[in-house]
Amino acid sequence: MDEAIHPDERYPARYWHPLDDGRIQCDLCPRDCKLHEGQRGACFVRGMADGKMVLTTYGRSSGFCIDPIEKKPLNHFYPGSSVFSFGTAGCNLACKFCQNWDISKSRDMDRLMDQASPQAIARAAQRYGSRSVAFTYNDPVIFFEYALDTADACHALGLNTVAVTAGYIHAAPRKEFFAKMDAANIDLKGFTEDFYVKLTGAHLKPVLDTLAYVHHHTDCWLEITTLLIPGHNDADAEIQALSKWVATELGPDVPLHFTAFHPDWKMTDTPPTPPETLTRARRIALDAGLHYVYTGNVHDPEGGTTHCPACRHPVIERDWYEIGHYDVTPQGTCPQCGARIAGRFGGFTRPFGARRIPVRMA
Repeated sequence: MDEAIHPDERYPARYWHPLDDGRIQCDLCPRDCKLHEGQRGACFVRGMADGKMVLTTYGRSSGFCIDPIEKKPLNHFYPGSSVFSFGTAGCNLACKFCQNWDISKSRDMDRLMDQASPQAIARAAQRYGSRSVAFTYNDPVIFFEYALDTADACHALGLNTVAVTAGYIHAAPRKEFFAKMDAANIDLKGFTEDFYVKLTGAHLKPVLDTLAYVHHHTDCWLEITTLLIPGHNDADAEIQALSKWVATELGPDVPLHFTAFHPDWKMTDTPPTPPETLTRARRIALDAGLHYVYTGNVHDPEGGTTHCPACRHPVIERDWYEIGHYDVTPQGTCPQCGARIAGRFGGFTRPFGARRIPVRMA
């Protein structure tokens, strides 16, 4: 945790308080890091400088890119649209299976190659024709101030904001953060405390609290992703418990994505997730009463298709991130039976497709 904090990295951060012994405590997430002068927290990007909390990555990014919104993944938030994506570095979880470890686990600030103000990001997204801006690649909770300032700049130009997050945040900042997000995909990494403690270095309850809060107390559209890891969180009983919790506590209209693990970071000896595991998980979740369950990181057109929950008409057919058939009315209903399709919809023309377009800002 000890590393000098350069004066250029000392953007004032919020949600902290001083301790009697000269340290400060970060109050942003449940890690509650207690820091001496010059120390950084577990996330590595929030630290103590001159007796105060600072954010060391404000205005600095690991990269900008235009993605399909389905890549976040969000299947019910203006499907087929493009999203202007960016992240910084660091993370407040310690997932041994991290799929973006080169960014989220980075201790090398030189990886932050691109600089942009919140206003510059919003203008660039508008210039490239993106409907939304996504805070992604690493968890936006840890670059809280940068994300919220960027959200304000986006909303001033009529753009939507998207958070891709693990949802590991305290109640007070959570309220402020999600008030400025139009959509979120929150990782529910497993459904046991043992999994969270041993494989992520975190706890399950704060994530469940975030999921319930976002769905019941905000206007932020919510989807959930669970990465299924062979031998760790892919047992039928755990998948069933997770699915029943979503159906009961959040309701059947919250989309759930089961995605495939590939060996990475500190779990290179764990095999990839078999496609049949995802198919089985999807069936369990549908049987638990969920209306929209998807598979990801595998080729599975059926697992990517959105069906009307009333008549089962395929209203959006997907193959990876490509939309082959779109049949939702602008009002968000099924044209066959008139039932409502949960989500945010609008006029649909030509989908953005599976393209990934890197953008250089500086």
